[in-house]
Amino acid sequence: MKSSTKLFAISALTGALAACGGSGGGSSSGQTGSLSVGLTDAPTTDLSSVHIAFNTIRLKHADGEWLEYSLEETGTVDLLTLQGGVTEPLITDEEVPAGEYKEIRLIVDTDNSWVTKSSEGDARYTLGVPSGEQSGLKLKGSFIVAADASTDFTIDFDVRKSIIDPQGNAQGDFMLKPVLRLVNNLEVGKITGEVNYADINQSTEANCSANYEGSVYVYEGADVEPIDLNVNRDGNNPLMVVPVNDDDADGFHEWTAAFLTEGTYTVSYSCQLDDNEMDEGLTFYGTQNVEVISGETTEATMISQ
Repeated sequence: MKSSTKLFAISALTGALAACGGSGGGSSSGQTGSLSVGLTDAPTTDLSSVHIAFNTIRLKHADGEWLEYSLEETGTVDLLTLQGGVTEPLITDEEVPAGEYKEIRLIVDTDNSWVTKSSEGDARYTLGVPSGEQSGLKLKGSFIVAADASTDFTIDFDVRKSIIDPQGNAQGDFMLKPVLRLVNNLEVGKITGEVNYADINQSTEANCSANYEGSVYVYEGADVEPIDLNVNRDGNNPLMVVPVNDDDADGFHEWTAAFLTEGTYTVSYSCQLDDNEMDEGLTFYGTQNVEVISGETTEATMISQ
């Protein structure tokens, strides 16, 4: 994968933010470029909504101070509406110093952030975001804004891996431990496909729920042996877990995995519910390699028994 689309490890760290400027310094060359940053969500199935109230986005140029932009117009976003390639713009065509940037921070309003669960009548639960209003959510790494050109990035916010049950933690009913990645929009494609759920459900080993149509697991690289989602275990965890669309009455269910950098991926399907903190030994079907090409949509082979 190209360096400008490398994945960044994300953490919500403690500590006050130093040297933040509203229009701080930048490239020593004086050149500028146009920058747009959008937000999308790698899908989840356990929650019915995840509302995050965004206040500010901060950018750290390698040769300058922090740049800061208000996200007042963005406001509170339900991340679960941003799936299958849908995005929410954070900043659009902002003129910024060209060159290398080292970090992005998203400052959030924790008092106006919450989640709901469909299994419990869409009851609202508080969401704790450690240092969300101080240092915020951090994307550390390196990315380039080209001079005299428009550069568009998307922050992929993986809700399924990011929301955890704190089991009594006083900061909130649920906690946000953000898992994010930053991609250059010119260097990504997507995969679409269908699952023959009715055919798979006939298998004696499938153990499929009557009202749960499962998910497609997407792994980086070819010929990956599929495993369940468990962020606390060593191994090739899935890059994303994509729920299939259960609206098709004939048993064929559609799915889309978006904002994938160019390369080869392994995709596989399980009809069982996956708890990302338990090793459940899921049964997988239709494991296959899929090649993603920048700017294109690749159709995977129908997944069946």
